[in-house]
Amino acid sequence: MKKAILVLVILMVLSADVYAQTAAPAINKIQQRQLIRIHQGIKSGQLTKREVRYLLREQRIIQHNKINAKYYGVVTRDERKRILREQMIASRDINRFKHNGRNRV
Repeated sequence: MKKAILVLVILMVLSADVYAQTAAPAINKIQQRQLIRIHQGIKSGQLTKREVRYLLREQRIIQHNKINAKYYGVVTRDERKRILREQMIASRDINRFKHNGRNRV
């Protein structure tokens, strides 16, 4: 299970590179850093399986929204603000889960 989660995280990082021009370079950097933080939480045992599933689902939703925003060729200011807001919430969730005192069993 641990290897499967690790592979999933790595694939998400690579898919973020494939869609590097999806929204804005800053948005892509934020998402890559968040995936690295999730991976570090997995390695250190700070995140439980349920927390990892939740965080990865959140990242998939953000990635989906980035692709949808770029569908017509231009990411509008409102779309960019919405994606950045989603990323701030995801970052807060990562921090909250990593420091809630629950450890992987």
